[in-house]
Amino acid sequence: MDQIYSRIRDYARQIVAHFPIPDFYLDQSPAHEYASTFFETDPVIKKLKYFVTEHLEDDFGHGLQHAIKVTVEAGALMAIEGKADGYDKGFLDDRMRVVQCAGLLHDIKRKKKDHSKYGAAHARKVLENYPFSVEEVDDIYRAIHNHEAFTRNITIDTPEGALVADCLYDADKFRWGPDNFAYTLWDMISYYNPSLTEFMERYPKGMQGIAKIKSTFRTPTGKKYGPQFIDIGLAIGEELYEVIKAEFSDYL
Repeated sequence: MDQIYSRIRDYARQIVAHFPIPDFYLDQSPAHEYASTFFETDPVIKKLKYFVTEHLEDDFGHGLQHAIKVTVEAGALMAIEGKADGYDKGFLDDRMRVVQCAGLLHDIKRKKKDHSKYGAAHARKVLENYPFSVEEVDDIYRAIHNHEAFTRNITIDTPEGALVADCLYDADKFRWGPDNFAYTLWDMISYYNPSLTEFMERYPKGMQGIAKIKSTFRTPTGKKYGPQFIDIGLAIGEELYEVIKAEFSDYL
């Protein structure tokens, strides 16, 4: 990343630091802690994390840090929604393992066009040597296939499978909040290396795209907390846009 973007990134992170933490992390801390502990201790997840660390390209804004956040928060959503649906502890742990595997693998083909489709197919191959049933692998496949916004989704036949997909989707879209301006955007800029003029010309359209995500959350918990993630992200983005115009006008 060149010096100009490094300075803008520093401004962005200062702005992010002045905004409150989304309510999801405060209100749902027990579920988040449960999902974090599961992620750190489950042997299947630990094995898959090692694989993903070795194979996930980490220079595109949707690398390992993104995958881990999505994985843990998809697990937290599963803990909340599974409990509401009456899952017992054993079944909830099984579903936690499934959704966290989907989280780790969801962007494994992120640089390809139609990455959700190709990522889903690749995940099926990766999981051939993991202790999952055919039905569980199907749930992971469909969740990854359906994790993009504003695309045609494949049908999911069971409520348990649909919940895996919905938890993955919502956790992934939480990232369009503060995380986008703290991390993701700058990795993507490093990869694409646009001019500042080009970046600013695309900025309003990018903000409109983020705003559209607000109405797409799928789980009850996602619908409750997801819009706040987006609102915080939009507020950060608007403030940063004005800073760039004021402080970096000589480069435009």
